[in-house]
Amino acid sequence: MIRFERVSVRYEGRERPTLSGVDLTVPEGELVLLVGPSGVGKSTLLGTVSGLVPHFTGGLLSGRVTVDGRDTRTHKPRELADLVGTVGQDPLAHFVTDTVEDELAYGMESLGLAPNVMRRRVEETLDLLGLAELRDRPIATLSGGQQQRVAIGSVLTPHPKVLVLDEPTSALDPAAAEEVLAVLQRLVHDLGTTVLMAEHRLERVVQYADQVVLLPAPGEAPVTGPPAGIMKVSPVRPPVAELGLLAGWDPLPLSVRDARRGAGGLREWLAHAAPPGAAGASGCAAASEQPGAGTPVRAGASPASDRAQEAASGPGAPEAASGPDAVPGTVAGPAGPAGATGPAGPAGGQPPVPARRSRPGRIARLLGRRSAASPSPAPVDPVTRVDGLGVRRGRVEALRRVTLTVAPGETVALMGRNGAGKSTLLGALVGMIEPTAGTVRVGGLAPARTDPRAMVRRVGLVPQEPRDLLYADTVAAECAAADQDAGTAEGTCRALVSRLLPGVGDDTHPRDLSEGQRLALALALVLTGRPPLLLLDEPTRGLDYAAKARLVGVLRGLAAEGHAIVLATHDVELAAELAHRVVILADGEVVADGPTGQVVVSSPAFAPQTAKILAPQEWLTVSQVRGALEAGA
Repeated sequence: MIRFERVSVRYEGRERPTLSGVDLTVPEGELVLLVGPSGVGKSTLLGTVSGLVPHFTGGLLSGRVTVDGRDTRTHKPRELADLVGTVGQDPLAHFVTDTVEDELAYGMESLGLAPNVMRRRVEETLDLLGLAELRDRPIATLSGGQQQRVAIGSVLTPHPKVLVLDEPTSALDPAAAEEVLAVLQRLVHDLGTTVLMAEHRLERVVQYADQVVLLPAPGEAPVTGPPAGIMKVSPVRPPVAELGLLAGWDPLPLSVRDARRGAGGLREWLAHAAPPGAAGASGCAAASEQPGAGTPVRAGASPASDRAQEAASGPGAPEAASGPDAVPGTVAGPAGPAGATGPAGPAGGQPPVPARRSRPGRIARLLGRRSAASPSPAPVDPVTRVDGLGVRRGRVEALRRVTLTVAPGETVALMGRNGAGKSTLLGALVGMIEPTAGTVRVGGLAPARTDPRAMVRRVGLVPQEPRDLLYADTVAAECAAADQDAGTAEGTCRALVSRLLPGVGDDTHPRDLSEGQRLALALALVLTGRPPLLLLDEPTRGLDYAAKARLVGVLRGLAAEGHAIVLATHDVELAAELAHRVVILADGEVVADGPTGQVVVSSPAFAPQTAKILAPQEWLTVSQVRGALEAGA
């Protein structure tokens, strides 16, 4: 169905080709998964199938790409529209109309289908993707995940023979992702649709793939083979495969079900080892109860005060780095607060980033020293406090009676299905959204009623769409502006970019970066100001596993210095690796709030793969299991 013959793509101004020597065939009626690190050319390869490369993006395409016999060099995207349906990384760039129902019908109208056919297919798609309740909603009012489902639905209604999908589940909650993948499976198996998909969250999709195409590095020839074989050699692999390689399972499992069948021996061995304090179980803020959330379990002192007490406990205690060249989270002893088995410093051997010690970090340490000297520890004032928050947006009650506190050094993951209110809560914390009920305080101020210039030193937000923060023509210009805005030393932002995005040059235009690379750049811009409260909305969207590990290292370092972090995410693996607490929202209300291990292990929807495989034991990540095996060796 799709054939690549000696395909290479080179963009103007690039020293090396993005793609080189691609020779492969995608058979009809198969789901083929495209994998590889961020920035290796996956989106470019997908674009050659739809004709967007080079007709829209520019660049020089050599070789030949044919789709059902049509040469994409001589057929423009509009001439392939009846054959190829495409969903890119950015759903907003995909939309043409204003409402959900109109968007689902637009593609069929362009192809001249009969009105009765259009009506039937719209209804079918609304039901397939769970969009029936949203049919009349303006697309601009939908959450990121809801918009992604609409984008997918709009290419399903014309019934194309080929679907080209670039990270189709990146903004979807786990249940919605399963629904979309089930629809794709049905199209492949029942209708013979050919699906070519790029995805970083391999834990969701690899078990459904017929073949996997690995792009190892920019310009390198792809490696094609069965999923299990490719996962053994791939630099990116899901936790289930990572655990299988660690335990020596053969054949390598790709699904939780297959892994559980072979995990009896490992589960029995781990039963005699105590799981390390899961990210959320090792220490949380002072206990409080959320209205409507049942009885959340939160025990122990805040991470910030725990670290401060350790630092003040006397000779031999790990001392946090200080001075102008201090590295966030660098200590001489144990790991940071996230409770993983590795060190809290930079991930992957990246060089340390010079940074100033933040004022909240010093305050947390002083509070800790004072409490260590007294019989009863003094409570740490929360960085943010939300009491009975309600937000109404038109006819939609986005948040209802939300109560939340976040302590210095604490990392909280907001989870829940698409449209539950996670991004709205972040918007209220940063001051973009005015509460209709209740109160929000960040550093003692009401964000929505405070001058943004005063709030920018107290709270920073990395939105779902990183392009909202990017306006300069080069990475160097973005970094220079960030240094100036934050009042930091020249080169501070550039050092963060080098840590998160190794290999990206100063002259690179932000629009030439992949979606994941743009996100990492936007994160570096916000981190340059080192705000006491950091808000992240889907921070791993578009990131491969190595980039995610670097991000985790940076965030752990910030938390170790006393910065509070709140992240809205559908990435259950990130929450397991990083968060002290998980707060689950449903229909605008808090329905669960507690230590990460207790909340996610008891939830089939939000449990990471390792927890599902080794349940009922509270092992959350492969790194925890690796640490236990190494300790017992």
